[in-house]
Amino acid sequence: MKIRTLAFAAAMFAAVSLSAGPRSEILKVYNWSDYIEESVLPEFEAWYEQQTGEKIKVIYQTFDINETMLSKIEKGQEDYDVVCPSDYILERMLNNGLLIPLDFASIPDSINYIANNKSPYMQRIFREINPAIDANDYSVPYMWGTSGILYNTKYVTDEEASTWDVIRNPKFAGKILIKDAPRDVYCPVLIYLKQEELKSGKVTLAELMHDSSDESLAAVEAYLKQVKDGVLGWEADFGKEQMTKERGVVSLNWSGDAVWAIEEAAAVGVELKYVVPKEGSNVWFDSWVIPKYAKNAKAATWFIDFMCRPDIAIRNMEETGYVSANGAIEVLESQIDEEKPAVDLSYFFGEQASAVHVDETLYPGREIIERCALEHDWGEDTAKLLAMWSRVKGANASISTWVIFGIAIVGLILGFFFSKKKKNHHRGGRRK
Repeated sequence: MKIRTLAFAAAMFAAVSLSAGPRSEILKVYNWSDYIEESVLPEFEAWYEQQTGEKIKVIYQTFDINETMLSKIEKGQEDYDVVCPSDYILERMLNNGLLIPLDFASIPDSINYIANNKSPYMQRIFREINPAIDANDYSVPYMWGTSGILYNTKYVTDEEASTWDVIRNPKFAGKILIKDAPRDVYCPVLIYLKQEELKSGKVTLAELMHDSSDESLAAVEAYLKQVKDGVLGWEADFGKEQMTKERGVVSLNWSGDAVWAIEEAAAVGVELKYVVPKEGSNVWFDSWVIPKYAKNAKAATWFIDFMCRPDIAIRNMEETGYVSANGAIEVLESQIDEEKPAVDLSYFFGEQASAVHVDETLYPGREIIERCALEHDWGEDTAKLLAMWSRVKGANASISTWVIFGIAIVGLILGFFFSKKKKNHHRGGRRK
């Protein structure tokens, strides 16, 4: 089914490409699946013509794995104008000279939504990606979030869920779900294992995010091998659904997936919560960039600007279920919920957001974000990480894992035909 669907999409992409007109009137966008409100695409076409007097046709294509996108860019196989890499892939593309700088000056000040709606926090962490190359000159953040623990309050207490070590708690053996995402598991586990060094100041959280030493890899591997006997499944997407059905009670998860799961679970009387453990965690983001082989950098820059318009950012956020990295006050106002406790989001939106009522699963307060750090690309050491991950999972293809996997596949097939009412948005298998 998926193969036929992809083949059909490819055929449609080719057909539209042939009929779209001169390349100067085409904008090729390559984005994650289910990661945009697609009605904004024709709106951009109309807006672009209104602003510039030039016609444009958006050719929109999707991918499910960062490395698939990166491979096409590295080989120069595709002349995409705009792509949306995750944090570590953005870093790799910057380091390897695969991006061109954004020409912000080409956009009139009155409609320069990129410049007008930057988040101070996102600007800061983008400068940390590569101290020698300011990523802010080459990319604009799109969505962002944290990694944490999603848990069922009927079986797991707040205190038990407050530490990463909950994934090793024998009380929950057989009901623990872990993302099949080596980076997003390695970093939290290393943070947990290095608590004494962090507290004593021997190492900083930022330094740990660069730590690919054999010693640290071995320590994380040993810990995960203690964890794996209690793991119900290593999952790319089906874990949040297992949580809503109470087959799992603890899940190492992304904040965006947690939001979806909490809402779905509430509809069937199941209470789930999400927490960033006390030891600390990692933040992730996806961003818009223009690859070096782009043929229409002007339209690409205007497209990225349009995505930063507050009303468009809000619509994309509502459609995907993920959190916009846009720092516009309108975006913040769209998320105000007076029933939630007041949190300090001044780090993200400025001083006017020092006490705002929002869901901390969406926007972590200052106290939480101060114990989080940005992941980094490992370069040539990536192979060591993947080898470790393979060793950890290799002996864990238990009967329960395969049963859960089979149930998930059946559910996805049935969902394709019958569950059109609400999309299941996710980051999928994007993080390698």
